[in-house]
Amino acid sequence: MASTTYRLRADYEQAPLERRLSGGALALAFNLLLLLVLLGIGAFRPTPRPESTALVVDMLPESHAKAATAAAAAARPKPQKHTTPLPPPPVVLPAKPLIPQTHSDELIAVSPADMAAGDLRNLPKADRSAGDSEEVGLGPHGEALYAAEWAREPTDAEMNAYLPRNPHSGYGMVACRTAPNNRVEDCVELGNDPPGTHLASTLRQAAWQFHVRPPRKGGKALIGAWVRIRFDFTVSGEPGD
Repeated sequence: MASTTYRLRADYEQAPLERRLSGGALALAFNLLLLLVLLGIGAFRPTPRPESTALVVDMLPESHAKAATAAAAAARPKPQKHTTPLPPPPVVLPAKPLIPQTHSDELIAVSPADMAAGDLRNLPKADRSAGDSEEVGLGPHGEALYAAEWAREPTDAEMNAYLPRNPHSGYGMVACRTAPNNRVEDCVELGNDPPGTHLASTLRQAAWQFHVRPPRKGGKALIGAWVRIRFDFTVSGEPGD
């Protein structure tokens, strides 16, 4: 005898249309439930609290109150004072002129001596060269040439070594440039008297031993300036000694 077996169909075995209908119904039910929840939340609104009519007073320290009062007073514009300018004092002219006037016909007699004394050209000129060295000419290159002033005159022993074999009395003259420590240098011969005695050559060769003060001008020593040195030679035993 044959037997008959029955079994339930699984969900995946259902027809496609049935699965779609069941899924759509489930989604629609879920959306309706969510809508009901939102409407229920909106129905319960909070009850507004009545506004308070109580008076609130802030208790500030006295220093703060004074500071606030001072700040308010400082903020207020200060009234400007309008001053009326004083009129200038009146100008009072003197009744009589302060400088006495003389008439043109009133002449003062002046003697010729007084006229000469009042002439500015006859006034004594100030001696501007007081204390300055005397200028006696021009140096080898056109510089001012001053008269030499000995700090110490040379001795006979310093000069005899440079005298010629047959010396004669006379003088020699040279121009030298002053150097520090009262020395001279770069000496050049200017002349002899009598001519031909070579005394200027003697003076030039012995000049490295000389002690000559530098010339002065305006109270200042002119080291490096040119000076004229003259030296007189006296030879004993010559006629006329």
